Amino acid sequence: MFPLAQLKTLFLALAAFIFLPVMLVAQTAEREVDVELVLAVDVSRSMGAEEMEIQRRGYAAALTDPQVLDAMFSGLTGRVAITFMEWAGDGNQHVVVPWREIATPQDAQAFADLLLAGPSFNMRYTSISGAILTATRLFDDNGFAGLKRVIDVSGDGPNNQGVPVEEARDLAIGNGIIINGLPLMTTGGFYGRYSIPYLDRYYVDCVIGGPASFSLPVTSWEEFPEAVRRKLVLELAREHPGEHRLPLIRAAAEEKTDCLVGERLLLQWDFNDR
Repeated sequence: MFPLAQLKTLFLALAAFIFLPVMLVAQTAEREVDVELVLAVDVSRSMGAEEMEIQRRGYAAALTDPQVLDAMFSGLTGRVAITFMEWAGDGNQHVVVPWREIATPQDAQAFADLLLAGPSFNMRYTSISGAILTATRLFDDNGFAGLKRVIDVSGDGPNNQGVPVEEARDLAIGNGIIINGLPLMTTGGFYGRYSIPYLDRYYVDCVIGGPASFSLPVTSWEEFPEAVRRKLVLELAREHPGEHRLPLIRAAAEEKTDCLVGERLLLQWDFNDR
């Protein structure tokens, strides 16, 4: 016969052995949400301070818009998870607002407040591929399990640094991630060394992908806030409302866009400047 004290110790050890795996599972369980969304926003050198502020304020306003809030809470769980990242060249990505669950209008307002709390800083080069790869990694061990995972990429030029953008896109899609685009064609017809006049087609052919992916071009900064609002409704709603539904922009009946055009422009101008 075991003494009572030894029986008590044995019982506690057995209980720990039985319940520890359950506790570990509970601790590592991810919270289910309708959508996990990475907002990946371009802050390359082509963006001025005013333009970067327009972007931050546009997203902050959209995230607290009543129609966007209705879309956020329209799903099976009634909640989403969002993070906001700014990016430029390869290796230059900065998470401004880490993953946050949004289940109430107050949650959305808190996210918007964090977004407006600090300034943006621009950096050299444009690596859409770097943004996609970094955004893809942000889904790992983030504490959420989304019924849908989306990367929302906005930018004003083609990829010119890092791995080819098609490779990054295909890797993300292969991991079950949808990529949507917001090409910023806001130059008023004036194009710099590393920009192209057909950025909308470039995004369709080279950047976006996955089920029901779409690209929504912005042709002036005045359009930006409304474009962001419409895009978020599409990305977050359980079903696309008919009045907001956007056609998937297809390239014209010409040859597919050269997805290495940005790299070629960078090489050309760097060579000519030597």
